[in-house]
Amino acid sequence: MKFLSRFHLDGFVLGIVAVAILGTVFPVSGTGQTVLDWATRIAIGVLFLLYGARLSPQEALKGLKHWRLHSVVFAATFVLFPLIGLALRILVPGVLSEDMYTGILYLCLVPSTVQSSIAFTSIAKGNVAGAIVSASFSNLIGVFVTPALVILLMNTTGDAHVDFSSILDIVLQLLLPFFVGQLIRPFVIDWLQKYSEPTRIVDRGSIFLVVFSAFSASMTEGIWHTVTVWQVIGVVLVCFVILAVVLAVTAVAGRKLGFSVPDRIVIVFCGSKKSLATGLPMASVLFAGHPVGLIVLPLMIFHQIQLIVCAALAQKYSRRSREESASTVS
Repeated sequence: MKFLSRFHLDGFVLGIVAVAILGTVFPVSGTGQTVLDWATRIAIGVLFLLYGARLSPQEALKGLKHWRLHSVVFAATFVLFPLIGLALRILVPGVLSEDMYTGILYLCLVPSTVQSSIAFTSIAKGNVAGAIVSASFSNLIGVFVTPALVILLMNTTGDAHVDFSSILDIVLQLLLPFFVGQLIRPFVIDWLQKYSEPTRIVDRGSIFLVVFSAFSASMTEGIWHTVTVWQVIGVVLVCFVILAVVLAVTAVAGRKLGFSVPDRIVIVFCGSKKSLATGLPMASVLFAGHPVGLIVLPLMIFHQIQLIVCAALAQKYSRRSREESASTVS
């Protein structure tokens, strides 16, 4: 890491790029895909188990009561993003095709990620308790809000309905491990405070698994063969613009509204994410009979961009926190 820092390169970001390339060059399918899916699920479950074990019940309760924080994250996810998506209609047909614009607007309507939002908040030394509640609430409420926004703002055929198994997945993969962690906290907290490396490994390892799985799936499903290079470049540029605008607005909003630095980190990371894991299955239901692969392509691209950009941003926040702590001690 010290060697890479001389060239202003971040090892974590390079790791994400390397994993993305591996997923593209060596995609898995069949039994390998099944194993990868289970490995990712287990990693996420362990991550939330550790978060639950590390957070005191008082911190968790404080996170639940922080309604101002959750309201800002909700507004960024389901108000700011959709407004940006509607404004980008002016890029059709010059920059975006109709199908690509449909995908851009759809990515602006899906809920926030849970796992990566919280992982980046943890790396950045933000309010993890608040991030868990904000991200989980966004994902849960998104099961209802996203279909409603699609019906309101987009032209779809057929009845858009909600698969309530999504709620069960969130409860089993995220909330249940967190509460189990709370229960075992008295027995493991001393060890976790002494050895922080396991949480660090799970934070980064779970993100690597998500990136590899997403790129592997895009290759096995043949998504990249259905679009031209220039169309992909156009979508990539638009996704960068969307993320840059949201990151800037959430950063300014957190500061102007008087939030603390840990809470502002939550707003930035939870308010700027879009969930690939939730958006893909929803798209298959909401856009039955449409080119779902093309519609979700912008979401897939945005997902990878947000991971890479936010990884670098999280490391920057972390370094700043360490420097401030060091200056305070000295």
